[in-house]
Amino acid sequence: MTEIYKTTNADIEELMSVRLEMLRVVNGMAQDAPFSEELVYCSREYFLHGDQTTVLAKDGDNAGKVIGCASISYITLMPTFSHPTGKRAHLMNVYTNEAYRGQGIARRMVTILIDEAREKGCTEISLDATDCGRPLYEKLGFTANAEGMILPL
Repeated sequence: MTEIYKTTNADIEELMSVRLEMLRVVNGMAQDAPFSEELVYCSREYFLHGDQTTVLAKDGDNAGKVIGCASISYITLMPTFSHPTGKRAHLMNVYTNEAYRGQGIARRMVTILIDEAREKGCTEISLDATDCGRPLYEKLGFTANAEGMILPL
């Protein structure tokens, strides 16, 4: 049985472990590939203090092994006609361990976060989709859009 729940600061070690696993998989890195101290430190600080919600999925039949995660970050911008509250969200870190894919775990995690964003008054959720994740997001109502411009600093 899969348990999915919103994390607290007490879950930080499991959360960091699955985030680093996800980063390795998504970026085609070796399982033991190191990360910079800055990335690890800043990720930990964001999970502990950032305006975000993260859910974890655990395999209840396998000693509570963490098998997935999903995060949503909240931002407030100047209100506009199409976003009168200025509240928006960005979905990221949606990941399910390969052995558990195809069971609806990612869908359940993302749905929890979409519902929370609605409750918080967000008017838009953005995300950056991988090819693997795109079909899920489309089923949940997300549509593709053209990205804007950026200035790397």
